[in-house]
Amino acid sequence: MSSDRTNRRAEPGRANPGTIIATWAIGIAAGLLASAWAGLAAAHALTGEGAALPADPLAVAIALKKGEVSWTPLAVVLAVAVAALLTAVTVVVARAIRRLGRGRTRVDRSARYLASASDLEELRERASLAKAARLGVPGRPGLPLGRDLRSGGMVYASWEDVVVGIAGPRVGKTTSLVVPAILAAPGALITTSNKPDVVHATRDLRAGVGTAWVFDPQQVVDEEPTWWWDPLSSVTDDTSAAKLAGHFAAGSREPDDRGDAFFDAAGKDLLTGLLLAAALDHRPITDVLGWLTDPDEREMVAVLRRGGYPLIADDVESASRTSPRQRDGVYATARKMASCVRSSRINRWITPAGGDAAADPRPRLDPDAFVRSTDTLYSLSVEGEGTAAPLVTALTVAIVEAAERLARTQPGGRLSTPLVCVLDEAANVCRWKELPDLYSHLGSRGIPVMSIFQSYAQGVDVFGREGMRKLFSAANEVVYLGGVKEAEWLRELSELIGDYDHETVSSSTTRGVRSTSVQNDRRRILDTAELAELPRGRAVLLASGVRASMIATVPWMDGPEAAVIRASLAAAEARAVASPAAVPGASPGAAS
Repeated sequence: MSSDRTNRRAEPGRANPGTIIATWAIGIAAGLLASAWAGLAAAHALTGEGAALPADPLAVAIALKKGEVSWTPLAVVLAVAVAALLTAVTVVVARAIRRLGRGRTRVDRSARYLASASDLEELRERASLAKAARLGVPGRPGLPLGRDLRSGGMVYASWEDVVVGIAGPRVGKTTSLVVPAILAAPGALITTSNKPDVVHATRDLRAGVGTAWVFDPQQVVDEEPTWWWDPLSSVTDDTSAAKLAGHFAAGSREPDDRGDAFFDAAGKDLLTGLLLAAALDHRPITDVLGWLTDPDEREMVAVLRRGGYPLIADDVESASRTSPRQRDGVYATARKMASCVRSSRINRWITPAGGDAAADPRPRLDPDAFVRSTDTLYSLSVEGEGTAAPLVTALTVAIVEAAERLARTQPGGRLSTPLVCVLDEAANVCRWKELPDLYSHLGSRGIPVMSIFQSYAQGVDVFGREGMRKLFSAANEVVYLGGVKEAEWLRELSELIGDYDHETVSSSTTRGVRSTSVQNDRRRILDTAELAELPRGRAVLLASGVRASMIATVPWMDGPEAAVIRASLAAAEARAVASPAAVPGASPGAAS
């Protein structure tokens, strides 16, 4: 709900110092007068002496002056007692107000300059439930984001929204964003991570509604490959082969590696041709690495020609027949892109046991069946040497594309039951280069995505500056939980949050005449330092068409499933103690 108001607001609660002193003086005087009148009235009622006591305090004062009413010692005692009682009540109320404010943080005062309860009406539970019902998801308001500080009500991202979260280390992103979003999913769910806590916290709950698939090629949670997935199952033509090669290229690059324009492009083209050849010939993806170790091998060229791709066959053959130095550079680049397939620990998850898919007793993950289910996919990887991030990205994209295909067959081109995607550590685990261009489109297909980064710079590293700006702008909701120290981006965020009118009061006395002047100047509602130091438990929410707001994060510990999650975490810890890692001391990212 948009508002006609702007956030150019005078600083609320600001008053002239003289006014404050006068207010206190009037309050104390009123309290003393009330105590005196009450004491006098009580004494008169107890003794019954003299004329009837007037109800008007001013008339009482006149009667005292005329001697018509006596100010007795009893009246003094009772007046003092009333004054003491008023003081005690004031102290109790003040302490109660202080206790109520103990849960408040140093930035909570900023909330009064931000979105009001009416501004956030479309994100609150009642409106979110109504929208969810229209989208075919009755009773589920959406992905919980937090609690509005001003109204106390929960705010949600709808089932057609896409969200970006920026959260530095140790600010509660897992407890307050990731886990609540997973618990809210009404149907199939994909979540990525580089830590075991998400799996341990939510696996038992999600297993109660469907199969929990854990893709753990780097043994983040020491999961054994009890199922497998063929990355080449999504390769049906040269375009899909190029997409898969792109995931390998993006996932294998180190953050500070700018690469080589020629060899990167040539290596990706070569890898595209080999992936396509392997898919056409129904080979495992590990055969691609075998071809890359032998530039003299021509087998794949014949496969491509038979499959109807003569131009790609020519490109692959040309790469193998060029000058030795250039050929070695191209092949080395392609091998680096596909290096994760070299690990025997990893390829057990992506190839059939014994090389025979028909004889492998393990279930095979089918993306098209997955998106029709209520299953959960935990896709895990860690960055660094031997990372499986390219496969995590490829698997995520394969499922999202299956969801898009299904959505096109359903009314309105939207999934009747949303596929929720929670991409935690999106810059490290799921480096999906095309995501900024697809972001708003995915929401319209009934595929709500929540992408979480440790910093804005992480997104820039993956998508480039313009790509990250595009992703940021396409998000229906942006949630900043603090912990970021990038001054340039924090200044931009501060500017987006807006300003308020700050009053400066100055007083002067000339020839016995006191004058007061008030000047307004524009100040940031939250400046760069305040955003960098945003306390845990608070988040800034930027929602489409709504003024920025301050929300309180709501961790899973405050939710109805807290007891079940605690039990799940305890069980996981007990299993870890009972079953030490398969390779003690080995780095999770090391290739075997």
